[in-house]
Amino acid sequence: MLKNTLKKSLRLILLLIAPGQTHAAEWAIPMAGNAFVTESAAGSRDGIERGATRWSDAGTVFSVYFRVDRACEISLGGRLLVPAGESTIQVSVAEKNWPITVKGAASHDTEFSTLSLAQPGYVRVDLRGMAKSGETFAQVTDLLVRSSTAGLQLNHVKNNEGNMFYWGRRGPSVHLGYEMPRGKNITYSYSEITVKPGDDPPGSYYMANGFGEGYYGIQVKSATERWILFSVWSPFHTDDPKSIPDADRVKLLAKGEGVRGGEFGGEGAGGQSFKVHPWKSGVTYRFLNSAQPDGKGNTIYSAWFGEVGKDGWELIARFSRPKTNKHLTGFHSFLENFYDRDGFRERRSLHGNQWVCDTEGQWHELTRARFTTDGTGGGGHRLDFAGGVTEGGFFMRNGGFFSDNVKANQWFERKPAPEKKPMIDFAKLP
Repeated sequence: MLKNTLKKSLRLILLLIAPGQTHAAEWAIPMAGNAFVTESAAGSRDGIERGATRWSDAGTVFSVYFRVDRACEISLGGRLLVPAGESTIQVSVAEKNWPITVKGAASHDTEFSTLSLAQPGYVRVDLRGMAKSGETFAQVTDLLVRSSTAGLQLNHVKNNEGNMFYWGRRGPSVHLGYEMPRGKNITYSYSEITVKPGDDPPGSYYMANGFGEGYYGIQVKSATERWILFSVWSPFHTDDPKSIPDADRVKLLAKGEGVRGGEFGGEGAGGQSFKVHPWKSGVTYRFLNSAQPDGKGNTIYSAWFGEVGKDGWELIARFSRPKTNKHLTGFHSFLENFYDRDGFRERRSLHGNQWVCDTEGQWHELTRARFTTDGTGGGGHRLDFAGGVTEGGFFMRNGGFFSDNVKANQWFERKPAPEKKPMIDFAKLP
């Protein structure tokens, strides 16, 4: 009897470890870092609160995103609870819809649907409330994914280490680092940006002229307000501008008409200037910066703004940075989203005609740039980023959970355009 029992147990173990045996892999995708309210009724207070959906309006759609690295078969489910009564929610992927009835005041796992994905890329799962007998449709904490497809890998924000739920919802930032001429002291940097209509949702920062100690570009603050923004970091490393000693404070020396001066913090700290300005998509703007040591242990940083095709420059601001004696270094551009609630929206910027001018007055055209991303992209939390060469210069793209991303940490080269060399009389700059 014992011998037969041992034989059966051995047979069972061999079946479990037999070559070619496939087992389902499971992923729990936290709503806190991967879901967005993509549709809502006017005045709705629905959202993600303490890691779960706050969900009472039928007009609300929660969209959850994850990326698969190959064609696959998957099953979807949810980890949720319904505080009172019973609810019907609709689960949608592409054109397919599944009505699901859920109930139970304790957190539990519920199966939604199964589907085939024909190719790798991002998957969007929409949850919409259809009917409820209680005040809340459901408190969903995780989207559950199960698959027996061999080797399948999912990209999503897995946990909140390093505040990654926030950074993951903002989406990956992308950068272009321009190759500078060797052996030259650079005084001025020049570049142009075009943002096409539809590529400018709120929360977008199109940074044109970055340098070792600051950055300068244009932002979409809201649906009705846009800024030109120029900032210089203090040499004192802190995120709190109030903690900067007086000897390390960046001083505002001058500002243009309508420009506001102040301080910033949160991601470093220093001097900030901005102007509320209705810049328009589809229009190409030009940006000019200078970095000049004053011979007293400070460096003066200035920024001017203009529109391509129009004469004249407008001063944004001039700052003095203490304990600094250097010319312009680290010329770069970047594209980022600073509103985490809008991280599901796509952004794109066109960057062209990059030049620098050295201390001898000679202009140098910059045609090579290294494309990089931040820790959100580099860590594989989100892969909706791209950059490269397009007609008229370089482009950058992020957000929107598009699938055709571009590998980071590679160099791109645009066509030279010597006929577009800036013609600037520096003595007449405001």
